[in-house]
Amino acid sequence: MPRLAAFNDAVKTLDESVARAKAAERLGYESVWLTQLPNARDAALVLAEYAHATQRVGFGTGILPIYTRHPTAMVQMAATLDELSGGRFILGIGISHKVTVESMWGLRLDSPVDAMREYLDILRTSLRDGGCSIDGKYFSAHWAYSGPRRAEMPIMISALNPRMLDLAGEMADGVILWMCSPAYIRDHVIPAVTAGRRKAGKDLEGFEIVAAVPVCLTSDRAGGQEVFRQTVERYSNLPYYRKMMDASGFASQLAAGEVSEAMLDELSGIGDERHVRGAISRYREAGVTLPGAGPFGGHKGAAGFEATLEAAVNG
Repeated sequence: MPRLAAFNDAVKTLDESVARAKAAERLGYESVWLTQLPNARDAALVLAEYAHATQRVGFGTGILPIYTRHPTAMVQMAATLDELSGGRFILGIGISHKVTVESMWGLRLDSPVDAMREYLDILRTSLRDGGCSIDGKYFSAHWAYSGPRRAEMPIMISALNPRMLDLAGEMADGVILWMCSPAYIRDHVIPAVTAGRRKAGKDLEGFEIVAAVPVCLTSDRAGGQEVFRQTVERYSNLPYYRKMMDASGFASQLAAGEVSEAMLDELSGIGDERHVRGAISRYREAGVTLPGAGPFGGHKGAAGFEATLEAAVNG
């Protein structure tokens, strides 16, 4: 089976969330990823339950926002999750959005690329050396960690725009993408992360390009598209995503308040098995090393999470 990940979303019960992780493992998926939503369960604790309930499948955060955890607390959490899972954890982190960081949390989001660079420096040094003494403008740490740690534990960052993508290539083990079209990945993501890798004296070998691909196996394609259209509209109102979507060639229709069927088809796989598998294949062909099937429902024709994962397996 080609490499494939599964992205889970918020569900009503913890048992249902764990059942989805077990289904992904049973179907041969390489890893299961969980996003920390502002109004949902603590993703790290849910992943601890995934680790307990599974044997082989890897799991990652896609993503945890850096402003809710000081980098030393992030190291403690990540190293502990990695330990209790037997080395199956992948740490994915991101900036989040100005409206969330400032309006919801009452913090400041300034110079996100510089802040992420400092954060990554503390993470990397602490996991490698068992502590650090680093003074930064945005994050500082003077500490030691005495617990077990895996120095090479993968650290990936969410990135959309050129400077953050460049930083991902330079300092991270991979990049985690959402709402990026295959064309944007081919024409913008890969050149930017390649430039970052060159700064570090590396090529793209071993660098992970993870993309969450919204997919829905459904007997009601129009109904599935309408659900996903609402998602696209919501993200197009967030500045980081809007800048990326405009650069993807969607500027004129978004400015007109439209989300066309062609745009939905470029970003997702909605319909029968052919549509689901075709979306996965498009992202692979664009250079994604680890496509992540992200099943969604929300309408009567949806076949459900596990059935959609089954449809994506051979994509």
